[in-house]
Amino acid sequence: MSDILRELLCVSEKAANIARACRQQEALFQLLIEEKKEEEKNKKFAVDFKTLADVLVQEVIKQNMENKFPGLEKHIFGEESNEFTNDLGEKITLRLCSTEEETAELLSKVLNGNKVASEALARVVHQDVAFTDPTLDSTEINVPQDILGIWVDPIDSTYQYIKGSADIKSNQGIFPCGLQCVTILIGVYDIQTGIPLMGVINQPFVSRDPNTLRWKGQCYWGLSYMGTNMHSLQLTISRRSGSEIHAGNTGSEAAFSPSFSAVISTSEKETIKAALSRVCGDRIFGAAGAGYKSLCVVQGLVDIYIFSEDTTFKWDSCAAHAILRAMGGGIVDLKECLERNPETGLDLPQLVYHVENEGAAGVDRWANKGGLIAYRSRKRLETFLSLLIQNLASAETQT
Repeated sequence: MSDILRELLCVSEKAANIARACRQQEALFQLLIEEKKEEEKNKKFAVDFKTLADVLVQEVIKQNMENKFPGLEKHIFGEESNEFTNDLGEKITLRLCSTEEETAELLSKVLNGNKVASEALARVVHQDVAFTDPTLDSTEINVPQDILGIWVDPIDSTYQYIKGSADIKSNQGIFPCGLQCVTILIGVYDIQTGIPLMGVINQPFVSRDPNTLRWKGQCYWGLSYMGTNMHSLQLTISRRSGSEIHAGNTGSEAAFSPSFSAVISTSEKETIKAALSRVCGDRIFGAAGAGYKSLCVVQGLVDIYIFSEDTTFKWDSCAAHAILRAMGGGIVDLKECLERNPETGLDLPQLVYHVENEGAAGVDRWANKGGLIAYRSRKRLETFLSLLIQNLASAETQT
């Protein structure tokens, strides 16, 4: 098993601890919010926040990995700037210090001298975390460090994290919003080819103890490298495979196929929603967070996550893409899929993670410009695409 993946699992759990700690007290949490600067904003949201939790998580991941694997930090890329301005107008660059006391002192500057909050956060940041997984521990795979780049989304679905809804009910296992939609995403890719190799998705807020009100989380991982494919759901899938049968309709049955299910953004285009309703019937689920929607596919709760806009980014998709590759699936460019002629035998246009978008500025340099589709089965994706294309075409001829 790759030592790098093992360490990423540990730092993701440390990151989840920070995310949970920052949510424990509402009064503390209000201190942690600072509005994002213009060039960092995601244009999908009218109000977008940079939280101290976001930056702390990102820096913990970067610096823990650098400590264990010197030289790796310069290949770790994240969504967040680590610069803060406090009430005194002081610019502070947040870094993880070598001791808990030094980190607390630096955090105190960001938090305008709030010593209690600073010390509590520093304690969590410097806490050691152990992570074990029997599947991981039984295998040894060495992935050379010098080919690796890492995308980090420290807290995906920041809006849900700030809102903090804890009592949302799921719809067939899928949460439309709430803390369950918050994820920590770490994706590792080959810097020469852009192919995703390893992914970790940590879901910090899965279930809450009714007595202590403390949250427990869940971690998912996958590795796909040189013909070796492993993931954390292997045992679960092998237990279910005997009873799971998928039926896909094609040809004359293309108008309506109840066998497909999809998760979408609530902001999805009406044309896509209309075509999807013909393909999936009522098995279309809205959910918050690109990371969480991808996780729904990883978990097998839906067949497809589809998003037609250009407001997801490499850090949103890389982790899930690596896990899905390990499962025999992937994440493809939606626009290119719709323009592709399957009869020519062209490969599916998988997303890659090493190339900027030409002519773009700020975060848009790393946007998934053509939208995306995440899937677990290539065969089912091909059937789904043919149905979707037919229904999009018939909708166009009717307008």
